Amino acid sequence: MRPMEGIAVTVKALIAVALFALPITAQAQPKAGAIEARLERVEADLAIRRVLVDYAAFLDGRDYTRYAGLFTADGEWRNGTGSHKGRPAIRAMLATVLGPEGTENKANYHLVSNPQIDVTGTTATATSRYLFVMRGPGGQPRPSLAGVYRDDLVRIDGRWMIRRRVASDIMPTPEEWATFIAAQQSKP
Repeated sequence: MRPMEGIAVTVKALIAVALFALPITAQAQPKAGAIEARLERVEADLAIRRVLVDYAAFLDGRDYTRYAGLFTADGEWRNGTGSHKGRPAIRAMLATVLGPEGTENKANYHLVSNPQIDVTGTTATATSRYLFVMRGPGGQPRPSLAGVYRDDLVRIDGRWMIRRRVASDIMPTPEEWATFIAAQQSKP
């Protein structure tokens, strides 16, 4: 083989390899904006998880103002016994059920777990489990109420907020829980 023929064969081989490798390297490169979109989804998921944790912390800390602030201005909290729409109504419901805002709480706390979050742009849905633990005989913790939260959330001015929360009691049933609460409230 003459030197020029050898160079031509080498160039053809390099071109063939480059043409073969081009589609592979193109697939390996993220598309423009893909990383940013993935990061935005992760940030939204983390921010929504924080809303779920803050919900329980503010509720247990009897900070009704910050609790209600997790909801949109027209946000709704709903369970088997009723619906409370708007921040003032949500705060009033808490005061009726749990007592005055700011009081020390050594009687109960909430655990929120297993969040499943689906984000679509500036809206999201979340489903999570809750367990309400009350002080039992001798001060021992007693699981008292378990259920599922179903949330519709919206991002407003960069902040995720609850537009609607539905609390569905599983154990005990809503009727059993209402009977229990009535008995607790009738105690001196």
